[in-house]
Amino acid sequence: MTEKKEEMISMDEAKRAVEITCQRLAFLHIAFARAILSELGEKEGKKLILKAVKNYGRMVGEKMKSDVAAMGLENIPANYGVGKSRDLPAFGMQTGRETVTVNGEKRTRAFGCVMGKIWNEMGEGELGRLYCYVDPAKYMAFNPNYKLMHTKCLPGGDDCCEMTVRATTEQERKDFADDAADWAYIDEDK
Repeated sequence: MTEKKEEMISMDEAKRAVEITCQRLAFLHIAFARAILSELGEKEGKKLILKAVKNYGRMVGEKMKSDVAAMGLENIPANYGVGKSRDLPAFGMQTGRETVTVNGEKRTRAFGCVMGKIWNEMGEGELGRLYCYVDPAKYMAFNPNYKLMHTKCLPGGDDCCEMTVRATTEQERKDFADDAADWAYIDEDK
């Protein structure tokens, strides 16, 4: 019987592999978004891009809900991403993270988002920012009573991405569930 040897790579190599994947995803998003805008125009194109991002977020959120249920846990914010049910890489997607409290609210700051940096370098921060709507969408698909929203966003011109979990309103839940409704306001810091 032959014994399979386990290959090991350094953390730097692993981070670089994730970074390359994130760069490719950033390019892919812009390529699809540009093609959609070219075919449909800005207003209808952005509407379709947001619809696709919402559906993508639903897929992520439903997977998280399934993973959490398989662990026998409730789909509440404290259980999102616990254990092996991660929805993002633990390293390589950004250069650093921190948790802060702003006006009594817990927020997570992510620095050096690879995708955001690419979009900004391309002069496509606004178009890239549409991808970031995956965050409230995935959270609302996990549990419609909550959203993960951006108070700051690197491709939106901020120095980092800052996110917080907030309760949703009845109107937000209704608009998120309606594929014809405008739901982009859900990720606006009011």
